[in-house]
This record gives sequence, structure tokens and C-alpha cells, in this order.
Amino acid sequence: MRYEERLTVSWWVWLIVAFVGGAGFVAVAPISTVVGLIVAAVLVVGIGLAVHLGAPRIVLTDEDLRVGRAHIEREYVGAAEALRGAEARAARGPGLDGRAFMNFRVSVPDLCRIQIVDPVDPTPYWLTATRHPDELARAINEGQRRAVSSAPR
Repeated sequence: MRYEERLTVSWWVWLIVAFVGGAGFVAVAPISTVVGLIVAAVLVVGIGLAVHLGAPRIVLTDEDLRVGRAHIEREYVGAAEALRGAEARAARGPGLDGRAFMNFRVSVPDLCRIQIVDPVDPTPYWLTATRHPDELARAINEGQRRAVSSAPR
């Protein structure tokens, strides 16, 4: 495994989950405090599990690249570029190619643009959120250099 990251949500999303649980308690507590506590617990645990288990993973191996449920063989992965700040905002907005594969997360502002070099795939690149765009781009680009240098001549 060359790189692995799980795109978990930021701390402030957990505040929203707690707020929803509190709202469930407040809605049901006038009827029964015990039922209100049960509703709050079920909401917090249910939403918390959905948020945690639904977090996509980025996994780069010598064989393939996986982002969430999408995967592509390593031979079709081109150069990668880390995007932060204004570059990332532009890549998400006016600079976005509608054919690109996109994996955005509201709580992860940085991106990595990964070129796709498969001649039959109309997807020009993958654009994925990552907390470590430089590390992901470095891992992809190092693997690409290794594959080029070990190719038969």
C-alpha cells in the first residue's frame, strides 16, 4: 500500500449530530423523558454510524487507485497535482471539467487532481478531496516514475 486515507468528517459535523440528538430529545421529552433519551440516543448513534461508515477512503497500491467506490488500474493513472486555497476553489468551480470524476467533502477544502490516461475513458481526471494533497500527489507521481523507469525498452 502506497497511500491510504479515510475522509472522515470534521469535528463541527459531530456538533450537528449532537444537535439533532438534542432536538429529538426536546421534541419527545414533554411526553416522556425516558423516551426522549432513547430517541436522542438512537438519533446520535444512527446518524453517527452513517456519517462514520459513509466516509470514503482513498487507497493507492501498486495495482490500482481507489477513491470511495471508484477504482482504476494503476497503468491508467497519470500525473497528480495538489490543489489548495484559491486553486482548489477554482478547480471546483469555473475550472471544472464536467466529465471529471469528483469526490468533494464539505469539511475537506484541499484537493488532488489526478490525470487519467486511459484512451477509451472519457474522464479526463479525478478530483478528490484530501487532507494531505501533497502526500497523495507525491505517492502517485513516485509510482508513475517507478513504472516508467522499469518499463521494458
